[in-house]
Amino acid sequence: MLFRSREQTEVTTPRLYVGNLSYDSSESDLFDLFSQVGGVRNVEIAMDKKTHKSKGFGFVEMDSVTAAEAAQKKFNAYQLMGRELLVMGAKSQRSGGDRDDRRGGRRGDRRR
Repeated sequence: MLFRSREQTEVTTPRLYVGNLSYDSSESDLFDLFSQVGGVRNVEIAMDKKTHKSKGFGFVEMDSVTAAEAAQKKFNAYQLMGRELLVMGAKSQRSGGDRDDRRGGRRGDRRR
């Protein structure tokens, strides 16, 4: 099984990756936790499309980069529901609906 490194990724945006979540964790659990260090704009736990169960990671968007840095310092390696959280700076959010653009080439209209 592949695990993300415990090395912290630099926080450059208000968006944080939160990994190693308990499958029982809810978005409200994360909202309440991260609200301890600053304003929270959004919380999203990644869910499996078929089973509708948590994938064990999510994203928290804080009000500012400063709040995100404070949250990373406080909650990286923090115990939540029996799991040690992994909190690091997240890559920029993907825009939805553009998957076909990233595949390259064209679908359907293929010439032989």
